[in-house]
Amino acid sequence: MQLPPPAILAGLYAVLIVLGGALLMLPAATAIPITWSDAIFTAASAVTVTGLVISDTGSQFTLFGQGIIMVLIQLGGLGLMTFAVLLLSMLGLPVTISQRIFLREDLNQTSISDLLVLVRGILKTVLACELLGVALLSVVFVPEFGWGEGLWQALFHTVSAFNNAGFALFPDSLSRYVGNPVVNLTIPALFIFGGLGFIVVTEAYGKRRWRAFSLHTKLMVVGTLALIVWSVLTFAALEWTNPATLGGLAGTGDRLWASWFQGVTTRTAGFNTVDIGGIHDSTSMMFMSLMVIGGGSTSTAGGIKVTTFIVLLLATVAFFRRSQQLHVFGRSIGAEEVMKVLALTMVSLMTVLVAIFLVTLSHDGDFIDLAFEVTSAFGTVGLSRGTTGELDGFGRAVIIAVMFVGRVGPLTLGFFLATRSKPRVRYPASKVYLG
Repeated sequence: MQLPPPAILAGLYAVLIVLGGALLMLPAATAIPITWSDAIFTAASAVTVTGLVISDTGSQFTLFGQGIIMVLIQLGGLGLMTFAVLLLSMLGLPVTISQRIFLREDLNQTSISDLLVLVRGILKTVLACELLGVALLSVVFVPEFGWGEGLWQALFHTVSAFNNAGFALFPDSLSRYVGNPVVNLTIPALFIFGGLGFIVVTEAYGKRRWRAFSLHTKLMVVGTLALIVWSVLTFAALEWTNPATLGGLAGTGDRLWASWFQGVTTRTAGFNTVDIGGIHDSTSMMFMSLMVIGGGSTSTAGGIKVTTFIVLLLATVAFFRRSQQLHVFGRSIGAEEVMKVLALTMVSLMTVLVAIFLVTLSHDGDFIDLAFEVTSAFGTVGLSRGTTGELDGFGRAVIIAVMFVGRVGPLTLGFFLATRSKPRVRYPASKVYLG
């Protein structure tokens, strides 16, 4: 039996996780020896660009180990097939139809036409954004750490931010830079660009006119801006007087910077400048909803994606208006897209709920903390309330599985479970009373 491309891609990501874990087990990779469980978890978190960690990345791993993690983040964030096609193109080798099909699945496209143009656009976008990120962050890190370590800090955090990974080399993530304008603007700009999706970024750069943008780009831009405004203002309102988060900061300026940073990072990246373990339960629930939504298709972010969430809202509005079609920005959205959205959302919710149940079997702790951890893993966000390090082997395995599903896409799980067959018999229609 021939496996479908999504299943093979999932297998390739699994192999990369195992290879990454093996490299992190090398004595040269760690300052203190780690277990296989720690190595596989860290590799899985890097490949799935999640950012959940068992121990401090900066002190646990050597420069070599940090380099392995950074490479895994880059490979996992941009996609294995993207790198493979880039390598073939640089070597002057042809890209076969089968390789284009794998690339189509890896980039979540519906057609194999113009894929090579998209890959070249991705490469240009990545190089431009990451070089600019390193240059800007060097302004902060080089004066503090010197040229060598400062440039490494800038490079690592740039790659981590652009790929929406959330790995940091400081035990408190980026909390020490809570009021630094350069960090608070550069890091969010990187993961917002990375989370928009390569199609949106390349199209926005190439066309530069709202009328010329595709429906996907318009939905992503409007949806992202709306979610940013909502998350920033809501976080500020909920946490402004909380002494464990915003209320404990020195002045209004730091509170505003922290509200901005924590509001925009929640859907994708997983960096933090305040103590996530100290946020209110109401804020945790708001964060969890944003983590489930995630970023954009063909991006380095996870979640069900912003466009999926918007189509769900449009379908709900259309139902109450008794409309047979979905219309937005002068375009219609077909029934097949709506069915895909419903399937994706259902598989995602079932994945999160089952994972929460499994984690609670082995770790009878605070329910909000456990649910937050699972949701963060599914959205490949990486924000944590401190529960990850307390999980046993079974709990870690569940989190790894959820991170993996969140990265390769919930619909890939559906390909494993579903079978395609032609109906031999047609049945008469009937009515089911719903709601």
